[in-house]
Amino acid sequence: MNNLRIEDYGYKDFFRRQKDDLDRSGELVVARVTQVHRESYTVVSDMGEKNARLKGSIFFSPDSAQTYPATGDFVLIKHNPMGEDIIYRVLDRKSKFSRMDTFNSREQVVATNFDYVFIVTSMNRDFNIKRIERYLSIAWQSGGTPVIVLTKADACEDREQYLDQLHDISAGVRVLAVSAHTGEGMDELREYMGPSKTLVLLGSSGVGKSSLVNALSGEEIMKVNQIREDDSKGRHTTTHRELIMLPGGTMIIDTPGMRELGMWSSSEGMSATFEDVEELFESCRFSDCRHEGEPGCAVREAIESGALSQQRWNNYLKLQKESRFAESKEKQAALMNKKAFEKNIAKLQKEMYKSRKKR
Repeated sequence: MNNLRIEDYGYKDFFRRQKDDLDRSGELVVARVTQVHRESYTVVSDMGEKNARLKGSIFFSPDSAQTYPATGDFVLIKHNPMGEDIIYRVLDRKSKFSRMDTFNSREQVVATNFDYVFIVTSMNRDFNIKRIERYLSIAWQSGGTPVIVLTKADACEDREQYLDQLHDISAGVRVLAVSAHTGEGMDELREYMGPSKTLVLLGSSGVGKSSLVNALSGEEIMKVNQIREDDSKGRHTTTHRELIMLPGGTMIIDTPGMRELGMWSSSEGMSATFEDVEELFESCRFSDCRHEGEPGCAVREAIESGALSQQRWNNYLKLQKESRFAESKEKQAALMNKKAFEKNIAKLQKEMYKSRKKR
């Protein structure tokens, strides 16, 4: 670990420019967050791996509008050789995967600064086309490139039935059938790997994400639990989000199995995933068509002819409703952050005025 540099963890010009602007004194050090715990973080920097905590006066003040660190973030820290490092700032992200925190109705950032999103699902009874559509919408929105990974290829007798179901929703997305047991498809997956590249794995528990990580790394990095044969479901092997450095220099962010994934601000991702659906809107007779039975509705005609399945349309409506709700919450949060920022600026200006007056 100590032989690795922060550049090996994906620190590039996008982040370097931010560091130069924010820390002109050069007192702070760049680190990457590899684990998020309840009240602390694990970070890695040129000084190695350390535990870290937030700078209380910056993050916990009543007027704070600071972004909290998530797994994969680059942060500015003050190195403490005698104890925990102190996190001062989270650098802007080049990609971000979020979900809705349904309990608090707010955004929960799951992983950041990745290059590819592996949507992992197994070819058994756990396969769920609606869930994959949801994952795709969020993956497109995240800024990463999605890849659908179908696991357990060695145990599947009729993979064509799964590929056929993905045909309508996977336009522009590569679909790979793999087996961690036999090695089938692993060479194609390794095309996305390389030094300083970061992958994020999404999928329910029991789909084989841990086995996939072990196969890609060539050694047993993660514990593997057996799935229940009666319903093809498994227990959560991963209990927290963690950035793992593989021997070849590729980083993987594994996530706990998430069967239900609430949408968060994914309008662009929705358009990419449901491009075929939204193209129909342009063919409706009326520009304000609600697609609820109006004459000349291209959506209803497509459903009646079989060109568009009722299931796909229903899932589009459900995800669109979730996305709009999340967008309203995001706007509220942005407004609150703006007010907090303006209040902090006014407070700073007032203090500067008092300081000049004393002189």
